Amino acid sequence: MNPTRRTVLLTAGAAALLPQLPLPAHAEGRAAATATPPYATYWYPDSLPSGTPGTGITWRSLKTWTAASDTDLAFNTAAVPLAARFTPTPANSTARSGQARVQSLVSFGPTSSNPSQGAATADYYALTHWSYLDELVFWGGSSGEGLVLAPNAPIVDAAHRHGVPVLGNIFLPPVAYGGQLQWTRDLVQKDAAGHYPLAAQLVAVAAAYGFDGWFVNAETGGGNTALGTDMLGFVGELKSLAAARGQRVTWYDAMTVNGTVSWQGALNTSNQAFFQAADDMFVDFRWSTATLAASGTKADGLGRSRYELWAGVDVESNGSGTSVSWDAMVPTTKAHITSIGFYRPEWTRNHLPATRTPGDFHAADDRFWSGRSLDPSQPDTTDPWRAPAVSVADRSTVGGALPFASAFNTGHGLRWYEDGTVTSDAQWNHLGLQDRLPSRRWAVRTTGQRPTVAFDFADAWHGGSSVLVTGALDRPTTLDLYATRLPLTDGTVADLTFRTDSGAAAVELAVATAEPGTAGSAPPYTYLPVTAPDSGWQTVTVPLAGLSGTLHAIGVRLTATQGPVGWRLGALAVRDADVSPTPDTPSDFRISAATGGDLRFAWEAAPGAVRHYTLHRLLPDGTRRFLGGTCQRAFYVAGLAAEQGEQQARFELRATGELYTASAPVTVTYTW
Repeated sequence: MNPTRRTVLLTAGAAALLPQLPLPAHAEGRAAATATPPYATYWYPDSLPSGTPGTGITWRSLKTWTAASDTDLAFNTAAVPLAARFTPTPANSTARSGQARVQSLVSFGPTSSNPSQGAATADYYALTHWSYLDELVFWGGSSGEGLVLAPNAPIVDAAHRHGVPVLGNIFLPPVAYGGQLQWTRDLVQKDAAGHYPLAAQLVAVAAAYGFDGWFVNAETGGGNTALGTDMLGFVGELKSLAAARGQRVTWYDAMTVNGTVSWQGALNTSNQAFFQAADDMFVDFRWSTATLAASGTKADGLGRSRYELWAGVDVESNGSGTSVSWDAMVPTTKAHITSIGFYRPEWTRNHLPATRTPGDFHAADDRFWSGRSLDPSQPDTTDPWRAPAVSVADRSTVGGALPFASAFNTGHGLRWYEDGTVTSDAQWNHLGLQDRLPSRRWAVRTTGQRPTVAFDFADAWHGGSSVLVTGALDRPTTLDLYATRLPLTDGTVADLTFRTDSGAAAVELAVATAEPGTAGSAPPYTYLPVTAPDSGWQTVTVPLAGLSGTLHAIGVRLTATQGPVGWRLGALAVRDADVSPTPDTPSDFRISAATGGDLRFAWEAAPGAVRHYTLHRLLPDGTRRFLGGTCQRAFYVAGLAAEQGEQQARFELRATGELYTASAPVTVTYTW
């Protein structure tokens, strides 16, 4: 369905998608190279297994890697820098700042054949609760495919947008899982000068790919003290080289200083040298209340923060149904003991039946991160699952200079929308297109019935999702959206894009220029009316004149005038009224490789700030079909075919800015 739409004050991005834009000169013809799909990269440290790799698997040596010979580097290099974060007043009285943190070890896909830039399905672990995370590990690796994994660029881009560093994974598997001690020796080999060449390679890979360091997991048994000494030297040099490039190193509690594998479940004399050599350590699941207490004390004695210890919590099998001794890590009545290390929280997707929808996944994911109440401002104290929102203060990256904008795009969807209109009816996922999302999902403030609030995929303004509020709304209801640190001037305005699907409600923009007085309190909102003259999607611009200083929080208040209400939020922006920047056009748009209907595209970056790039196909009838978007400077499309008797396919590339303004297109044609 194409919804009726009226724009009260047109957002800058709207006009940029109209089909009558002038077209610049374009390239034409076929590319000589074969267009193969790009995948996330993985290696063995040096020597390769005997035999031949399985179908779809490529065996590579990290030692021989060079950026110049990496044919998929343009697809795999992250583009979004790590954003600065701040900690607002906690959403509840039990969430602490400056104490326990959260690390997640996540397998987003298989080691081999893991697409570099998303895929044509909405069924994906689209992590969105970044505000509780301090470190994400791109988990994976296998003896038959590769042991050193570089994370997909879209994951790094989404994490960086929310201020979360991402680590690649080094997995030296147990012998029972095909591990070979030679691979450990390969990793820690020394050159004639006594240095560790693979430490330098790892740092070079992370720098070239744009991620933040390495998680070192040495679990292959059979070693001795000499190997333990070499591993310790390797980790120390890796950390030294990494720190010089702004990278970090996490050690997994497996190998001990004598070179054997003996999971301690604690920080103790068997592994403290590795902890001291690294930035932090994942404590194996064998911990107990006593060993974590002793570990925290030992970290203090070493002059290190006890919160640099991630106490492992295995949630792969039972997720939010896992029984955990929470008071051993994050007690509610005294200071936290250690930080939390979640192993495989993608359970929130994987445990669902094959018929799962994006909505099913996000419901389970909200339960995992926010708790049974689904409201971080009102946690359920009887919930046996102590969700991160109960213990850990959320963080935000919505600060600094204007503009700020979000279309509440979660990075996957059943269709792709532009200005409320479907421009592709194909499913998709690409985390690099994910917006900065509300950190407290969902904090609702009302004296009446609490409505249901969720990301919804049945309709959207831009991307694949919107925020849907449904319920009686029998009392005024405020939905907290963002904790912010945005500067206010006389010319600052907010754009609110929304639609009422059922019932009717008065809409007000909620803005606060100060923090709440106490943890768990509502921000001191001022409510500004939003006049909505028509039905359908509409964008209303609300001047913030009269407010000064810094915007600390923004939300919406709904008051039903005819219920029950179904109300959809499509986009939000805060900007200077007289500034609506349009990105410059990218250049040298070309087809770098082609095989039938499989094409690799490449281009040079547009000057200045770019949120992402979008690729469309211009059809013979003049309509435009969305093919994909990316933050990178290359994109792969498979399975294209001639349409409506066309002799040439025509493609358009645009740069999209922070306010979803789009550049003029650059085009290329492909002869069938």
